[in-house]
Amino acid sequence: MHTYFTDDPVEAAKFISSDKLVVFPTETVYGLGGNALNAAAVESIYEAKGRPSSNPLIVHVGAIADLSRVVEEITPSAHAFMDAFFPGPITLVLPRHPSLPKVVSGGLDTVAIRMPSLPIALQLLRSAGLPIAAPSANISGRPSATTWQSAAEDLDGRVSCILRGPKATVGLESTVVDCTGRSPILLRPGAISVGSLSAIVPEISTDAPDIFRSPGLRHHHYAPSARVCVISTPDEAIPGDQTGYIGLAPPHADAQFKQCVVASHVKDYSHRLFEFFRDCDRSGVTTIYCQSLVETGLAHALMDRIRRAAKASR
Repeated sequence: MHTYFTDDPVEAAKFISSDKLVVFPTETVYGLGGNALNAAAVESIYEAKGRPSSNPLIVHVGAIADLSRVVEEITPSAHAFMDAFFPGPITLVLPRHPSLPKVVSGGLDTVAIRMPSLPIALQLLRSAGLPIAAPSANISGRPSATTWQSAAEDLDGRVSCILRGPKATVGLESTVVDCTGRSPILLRPGAISVGSLSAIVPEISTDAPDIFRSPGLRHHHYAPSARVCVISTPDEAIPGDQTGYIGLAPPHADAQFKQCVVASHVKDYSHRLFEFFRDCDRSGVTTIYCQSLVETGLAHALMDRIRRAAKASR
C-alpha cells in the first residue's frame, strides 16, 4: 500500500470519509484512525496495527454533538468530567450506542470516547464529520509513537495517509475513567491526575474491578526490544555501550551509556519516555534503566507505563 503524507488535516479527512486509515497527531500520542461508524474500517485498524480484536479502541470526536452517534447515555459523572476536561487528555467509558459497530469496543457493551485538544486533530475530526476510532499509531506492543516519524517507522505502507503534525506534548496515553456506574472508576492513569479528577467528582474510585473496559490494559504494551529495568537511583544502572538510562537524577560523570536522558522534571520525563525507548531500539541498546519516582500526580501515569514496559520485556 502506498502511504500519502500531508500537513493538511482537511486533505487527511478525505481519507477518513472514504473509510481509509489515517495516522494523526494528538496531544497525548499519535493515533491510527478510521471511521468509527464503519465496521470494515475499524477491522482494518486492528489488522494494520496487529492488535488483538478483544482490545477496545478509543473513539475520538470533534464536538459534543457527535457523541449521539457513539454513546447511548452520558452519565452525570461524565457530564462533569466533560465540562472540566474536554477537550483534553481524558477518555471516558460510557454505554455504547446500539448502532456503533461492536468491533470498536472489542465486543463490549461500553465505548471509550475522548475529544483531543490539539488543534490539528480537532480540525481533522471536524472536517471528516465523523467519529474516528483510533488506538496509538504503532505496531501492537511497541512503544507508542509521539512523532509522525516514529509512527511512519511502524505504519508506512500499512495506512493510506499520515498527517504530519507536532511532537506530542504529553507523551503518554490519556487518562481513562469508567463513567458507567454510580461512581466513576479510574481505569488507566494519565496526565489528568487522580487529584484533579477527585476535585470534580469526589466519589471517584481507583479500585478498578474490570480493567478490560479500558483500551490498552489487556495485553502487553509500551515495550521496546531492550530489557527494561526499574531502578531507584542512577548508581544502580550498569554503564556500557549497549545500555541506556533515563531519569531525573544524573548518573555519575564517569558513567557512559549508549543512550542517556536526564529529564528536567516529571513532565519532561513523561514527554520523552517513549521516544527514548525507540532511540534505544534504533541504536542497538539491549538494557534500559529507568529511574523510579514517587507516584503522585503525573508520575503515577509515568510509572504505570514504565512498569508495564518492564513486565513485557522480561
